[in-house]
Amino acid sequence: MVMRTVAASLVPPWLEPLLTTQFFSLCPDHADAARGECNLFCLDCSSSSWSSTAAFCFYCRSERHSDHRVIQIRRSSYHDVVRVAEVEAALDISGVQTYVINSARVVFLNERPQPRGGGASSGKASSSAHTCEICARSLLDPFRFCSLGCKLVGIKRNGDASFVAGGEAGGSGEGKNTGGRGVGEGSRRRKGIPHRAPFAS
Repeated sequence: MVMRTVAASLVPPWLEPLLTTQFFSLCPDHADAARGECNLFCLDCSSSSWSSTAAFCFYCRSERHSDHRVIQIRRSSYHDVVRVAEVEAALDISGVQTYVINSARVVFLNERPQPRGGGASSGKASSSAHTCEICARSLLDPFRFCSLGCKLVGIKRNGDASFVAGGEAGGSGEGKNTGGRGVGEGSRRRKGIPHRAPFAS
C-alpha cells in the first residue's frame, strides 16, 4: 500500500494509460481521410474517459482537443516513441535513454525485445557497459532505463525516481537528461580529420 501511494505521487495520472494505449489504427470517424491514423494522445482529458480508443487522429484533435496538451506518437523500428521536445515540459524523463531519430531526440514508450543473441537472458555478456536496470537492455550512455515503461517499473519498485516535472526525487544525478539532451550531448563526438595511410615502400 505504501509503495502504491509513493508511486502515485511520483507519476502523472495519464502516464500508465499512455503506455498501454494502442496507436496507429484508423480512426473510426475519419478512416477515409488523409490523416485518419490515430497517433495522438491528450494529457488533459480526465482519466475516466481513457479507454482502448484513447488514441485519436488529426481531425479529432481539432474537434475535441483544440485547447488541450496533445502529444504525437511516432514509430521507430515498429516501436512507439515520443519526441523529447513534446513531452519534457509535462514529464521528467531523467534517467531514460534518449535517441536521435530523423534529427529529433526521442524516448521509447515501452521496453523492447532484446536483439537476438544479446542481453542477460542469452547468457552472454553485453557489449555495452551500460544496461537498463529493469530489462537489462544495452544502452548507449549511462542512463538507468531504456524506456518510460521501465522507469515506471523502477519507480514502483524503489521510489527513487520521479516522472513529475520539476520534482526533486530523481535518484542519483547520473544519467539525467538536461534540456532534452543525453549525457555528454553538449560535447557531441565528432569525426576526426581523416589521414591518408602512408604508401608502402
